[in-house]
Amino acid sequence: MQSFSPTVSVVVPTFNESQNLPHLVGLLDKAMGDISWEVVFVDDDSPDGTWKVAKQLAKADARVRCIRRVGRRGLAGACIEGALSSAAPYVAVMDADLQHDESILPAMLAKLKNDDADLVIGSRFVGDGSSEGGFSARRAFASRVATRLAAFIIGRQVSDPMSGFFALRREVFETVAPSLVPSGFKILLDILASTRGQMRVAEVAYRFRSRQEGLSKFDTRAILDFLGLLLHRITGGTVSVRFLFFMIVGAIGLAIHLIVLRICLLGGFGFEAAQSVATVVAMTSNFLVNNLLTYSDMKLRGTAALAGLLKFYVVCGVGALANIGVASWLFVSNESWWIAGIAGVVVGATFNYTMSSIFVWRQQQN
Repeated sequence: MQSFSPTVSVVVPTFNESQNLPHLVGLLDKAMGDISWEVVFVDDDSPDGTWKVAKQLAKADARVRCIRRVGRRGLAGACIEGALSSAAPYVAVMDADLQHDESILPAMLAKLKNDDADLVIGSRFVGDGSSEGGFSARRAFASRVATRLAAFIIGRQVSDPMSGFFALRREVFETVAPSLVPSGFKILLDILASTRGQMRVAEVAYRFRSRQEGLSKFDTRAILDFLGLLLHRITGGTVSVRFLFFMIVGAIGLAIHLIVLRICLLGGFGFEAAQSVATVVAMTSNFLVNNLLTYSDMKLRGTAALAGLLKFYVVCGVGALANIGVASWLFVSNESWWIAGIAGVVVGATFNYTMSSIFVWRQQQN
């Protein structure tokens, strides 16, 4: 029995891209010529049934595979799973929105096969490359700022470190994969930062096309993911992106806590009662924001969210009791309501991250 052995696996992370998949398969078929290839669609359980379309395509074409991820989200994580599922000697990553020019894939692979590079980037900013057709003015500005920040982190001359279009040797990817951040938004930047200039990198120009179908994934969460990744790499990878988000949310919760505490005190509440109300309000807001942003890839919904909120109250109960006790003691000692409030929050926060990671959002943390 003859088996199918592709030279390259094209990994395509998807979310609500059902209309684009048939077009992309056709474009890849036309572009790849006599190169043996497969496309691996890694879908984050899209509400529009993108995974269903991918599986229908797979029934008619053995070169199409689909990985449906349930309960997990994140572009980088999808790319990692797709690449690690491959046995091909080369792996390429591109988006499903048809903005990346698939016709340059043979040129990118040629550089890898000729041993000219370990990683080849599809770049909008070299030669006759361009991003003018695919970006709004706002996103173009954000891309320029992000590129400059990224260059500072990776410390090397790469024109387009924010590109989502690249190819590399599979063994290189497998070596670097354990150090990557699955919850990130820009996996190429993470690869470049992780390898610290040890890879040979080449770039191939392409023109970034306008999106035809679907919606852009560029949103507030993507910006936060990028900033979190930068901070993660600045600290040498010692502080996780998720922990950084949790602490940022905690800082927002602190502001909410102090505002509610002050309002309650002005409203005639005793300090212990005011501190208790402020603590509950801050805990609730922290849960909601963490569920939306920090743990968006394992977001709790419906009754699971309500159960998660109750668990969040319970597992943070020890911290909350310590919070109220320490704050009340300090308030009696020096009558400075805001110092007492901050001290109480700091004591409670030391419990929250570990406990909520274990008992509320149960999946493996990144």
